Amino acid sequence: MKEQVEFEDNRMEVKAALGNACIAWLHAAAGLVLSQTQRNTRVDTGQTKGSWEYRVDEEKMEAYVGSNYENAIWEEFGTGQYALDGNGRKTPWVYEGSDGKMHWTRGKRPSRALYHAFRQTKDKIQRELERRLGGLK
Repeated sequence: MKEQVEFEDNRMEVKAALGNACIAWLHAAAGLVLSQTQRNTRVDTGQTKGSWEYRVDEEKMEAYVGSNYENAIWEEFGTGQYALDGNGRKTPWVYEGSDGKMHWTRGKRPSRALYHAFRQTKDKIQRELERRLGGLK
């Protein structure tokens, strides 16, 4: 006599549990990178440091960390002769600073706050994903 085997379909519950765990992880990972980026950011007025934010696109399962503040780009990649890819202005220039005074410069060295933040948190982010997915029952 053959034993009866009954199949129980739990695909939907498994997909939902995986999706929820991944979304929670994306928020945690982006939050870690955001915090580290803010700690890494040079501070003059504090505007750049306060401009960093993160977003999670739950449909695409992607997280983004960035800033819409123009100076964040200059801090990350540098300007003038110090531009990261060597594509900055080669001649010195003068600009008016937030203090109202004129300043002479050859550019700004890149601080790479976002780049370094990711590198500093990468291992912790990986361990967090493994913890979250390993904890699914």
